[in-house]
Amino acid sequence: MISAPASGQGKTSVTAAIARAHLRRGQRVRVFKTGPDFIDPMVLARACGAPVHQLDLFMGGLAHCRALLLDAARSADLILVEGVMGLFDGQPSSADLAATFGLPVLAVIDASAMAQTFGALAHGLATFRADTHVIGVVANRIGSSGHARMVGASLPAGLPLVAALHRDAELALPERHLGLVQAMELSALDVQLERWADTWEKGGGATFEAPLVAFEAESAADAEAATSVRDAAGRIVDEDPAPLAGVRIAIAHDQAFSFLYPANLDTLRSLGADLVFFSPLVDTALPPCDALWLPGGYPELHAAALAANTALAAAIRGHVDAGRPALAECGGLLYLLDSLTDLEGQRHAMAGVLPGDAVMQDRLSALGLQAVTLPEGELRGHSFHYSALATPMTPIARGRNPNAGATAEAVYRTRRLTASYIHAYFASNPRAVARLFRPDAATITQGQR
Repeated sequence: MISAPASGQGKTSVTAAIARAHLRRGQRVRVFKTGPDFIDPMVLARACGAPVHQLDLFMGGLAHCRALLLDAARSADLILVEGVMGLFDGQPSSADLAATFGLPVLAVIDASAMAQTFGALAHGLATFRADTHVIGVVANRIGSSGHARMVGASLPAGLPLVAALHRDAELALPERHLGLVQAMELSALDVQLERWADTWEKGGGATFEAPLVAFEAESAADAEAATSVRDAAGRIVDEDPAPLAGVRIAIAHDQAFSFLYPANLDTLRSLGADLVFFSPLVDTALPPCDALWLPGGYPELHAAALAANTALAAAIRGHVDAGRPALAECGGLLYLLDSLTDLEGQRHAMAGVLPGDAVMQDRLSALGLQAVTLPEGELRGHSFHYSALATPMTPIARGRNPNAGATAEAVYRTRRLTASYIHAYFASNPRAVARLFRPDAATITQGQR
């Protein structure tokens, strides 16, 4: 596990650097991301050449996380898990995940504004919990070779300085309000990844060898569930192992709508669904489909183009009016409203499927894990957005935060459309997902426009 004392220390760049360095040696590398996140995994996927799944003990559960790790371990030479926030932050935390699976921790610390205190901070990370094994430290953003020697000398015995990475502003990736700029928008990302790998190896990482960890199923039942990720997601309804067989789901996917968990796509496929992708930015009609999914993303950055595509908006209204299943999450919800006002204060007409208006803000509106009980069953996921919504709609349900946080997102429904700020993790309850997307499922708790 690659973790840190806080966000902003450089976990993603170090994880990507290690992944790319081992990939170009001819090794097979798999990378995971702790907790909910869409943007960092896009960069990490480019670094390792494979999809990056989430490991989250709340959203996916223990058996699901074990199945993902076991599946990766069957073919990978190296598995990296990027932590979330600080090592001990949140419930469940990165430390909880590391302790559960016996993952050794490599701590990344931004050393740019400290000297000997570096050692004290590293010592604290290594000794705070007895069940968490910190095997080494990476000094990030050092100013000189002398600075590297200074912070290295401050470390306690038995806690080595694995690498010292020099500060270089040109190595930083651009960011915006939800985090890093998406990988698909960075034309020079592969060049950047190569430079990160070079920096890692020159900084001492070339000699670092990750310790071996054995992943074992705890029981025969767990071993059977972990036969593959597909099986783990697909053990849904005994009497109907493929409840979405023959169901064609159209999924929005472009620079405006890109927040797709690989596990969500795996779950839909394991349920038997046929997936087809389209772009609300350029396509003027929906592909032939039985159900529709509008995931989150950055509609606010492309609001003018979305507003101009009135033909697609009409097609989506027709889909919903016909009573066909649809799910809209966060950015997808914003797109279905009457209007969206961007960060420059410009108001844009949206699809007009749901009554309401959203306004982008320069500060975070909501953040946190969410569990929500729908008529179809409980789904788990998270919320993270900068917009505020005003709507006359009455929610059919509200999310709840397992950590007693304030975020409690509303879920709205009209006909077979379900819309919310919540990004659902489909593997948390594939049975409920099947009911949401199945065309012949009964309409439950229909809302009113």
